[in-house]
Amino acid sequence: MKSIFFKAFIFLFLSISFFSCGLQSPKVLVFTKTAGFRHGSIESGVMALEKMAKEKHFLIDTTANSAMFTEANLKQYKAVVFLNTTGDILNDEEQKAFEKYIKSGGGYVGIHAAADAEYNWPWYNKLVGGYFNGHPKVQKATLQVIDSTHLSTKMLKGTWEKVDEWYNYKDLNRDVNVLLNLDEKSYNGGKNGDYHPMAWYHDYDGGRAFYTGLGHTNVTFKNPVFLEHLYGGLEYAMGEE
Repeated sequence: MKSIFFKAFIFLFLSISFFSCGLQSPKVLVFTKTAGFRHGSIESGVMALEKMAKEKHFLIDTTANSAMFTEANLKQYKAVVFLNTTGDILNDEEQKAFEKYIKSGGGYVGIHAAADAEYNWPWYNKLVGGYFNGHPKVQKATLQVIDSTHLSTKMLKGTWEKVDEWYNYKDLNRDVNVLLNLDEKSYNGGKNGDYHPMAWYHDYDGGRAFYTGLGHTNVTFKNPVFLEHLYGGLEYAMGEE
């Protein structure tokens, strides 16, 4: 009789453990290291993402410590967010670990100054989709919605007027899927011409990458439309389509 009860207990324990693992919330790493200009909106971005995690039921770790970029540690995350990172932020071993993470099906989200990082790492250039190439003053501009079917743009129709710091880009990866294009006729200081992507996504080297050029100002991280746009990009990066 004891043997029957013991076997029943083990079966129940394993069933609960299996069920719990199946319901485990996805986990995201938010990376905020800067080796160049540091945006004052980083803290606002962290707060917004932490609030989003509570509301959308995912887990979040935030760090400026690049030592967390090891193969073993990155395995626990569905996506890694580069939040206004700048400059040379990962050493050679950390770069290798991150490349392996993406090649193993990991997700990447780049916000604004994520394009102002790692200029000597060609793989990252293709991943993020382009490098920062200067900007005019903060001002209102019009974004053209190129694709309104994606998770990050389904709430947008036609155009979107917004105040932000509008990056110009160089070394653009033409293989990305453009979501938003910046209308240079709607503001002063554009240098990319008619093709001025401001948000995009693509499957890359085994993983998924989403980038949005928005995210310079504190106010942006309180904007419900932007937050919906950002969460849609994060969903894509986590493979939640």
